[in-house]
Amino acid sequence: MLKRMSVVTLGLAVMLLTAGPAIAQGDAAADSATTAAVKTKLLADTKVGGLAIDVDTKDNVVTLSGKVSSAAERTEAVRLARTTTGVKSVVNKLVVDPNYKGVTNKDDRAKAEAKDEAKDAKAKSKEAAEKTKGTTGKVADKTEDAAKKTGHATKEAAKKTGQATENAAEKTGDAAKKAGKATENAAKDAGANITDASITSAVKTKLLGDTKVGGLKIDVDTNSHVVTLTGPVHSAAEKAEAVRLAKNTTGVHKVVDKLTIEPKKN
Repeated sequence: MLKRMSVVTLGLAVMLLTAGPAIAQGDAAADSATTAAVKTKLLADTKVGGLAIDVDTKDNVVTLSGKVSSAAERTEAVRLARTTTGVKSVVNKLVVDPNYKGVTNKDDRAKAEAKDEAKDAKAKSKEAAEKTKGTTGKVADKTEDAAKKTGHATKEAAKKTGQATENAAEKTGDAAKKAGKATENAAKDAGANITDASITSAVKTKLLGDTKVGGLKIDVDTNSHVVTLTGPVHSAAEKAEAVRLAKNTTGVHKVVDKLTIEPKKN
């Protein structure tokens, strides 16, 4: 099914800007993507001072904290969080302060905050990738060591019982090496289990974090790891940069460019 995320529903995720976290890191990556998606909704909504609201997610439960200027603003913030894909429930810790004026220049400051969150997400994803890499290496090393020991012991027995037994030992050694390779490949495949939704979130985060691209105006759709970009850009250079960012996102197999160039009006 086509996973569509416009500017009001995008996720400033992480995730997955990554080399593919292991399954053990899946919950943390999903929570990070949910936090980014909720934060994006708050930033895009003109009724809510999104920059002043903190968003935390644990096990798909979102906690909102910070100040709002009215009960209506608090209700809208909770509603936006509840209707975000993947959110099980919302813990409302928002404080209504009628004297609080909120944060101005939302559009100008949204990109700066998005860039900071993207950087933090990238750091977490990198840490997860390093752990995955270390685990894979240990599995491969242990399998290879076991194969060498088995091959050596079998070969010694083959010398005592004749050439036929020696040939069988060599085949056993080859099978052990293949088993080690299969184990390593399985670990890599597990780390590369990336969904269309996380790809959409990762691409949108890149577009928002790049100063050369008007990320808020570009829609991102992902279907079977094929990303489609639509919306207006101001130049061919901006268009090329947006496509490049999408292509270089982990999990993306192909990018369909439907961006239109609309020069800035004087």
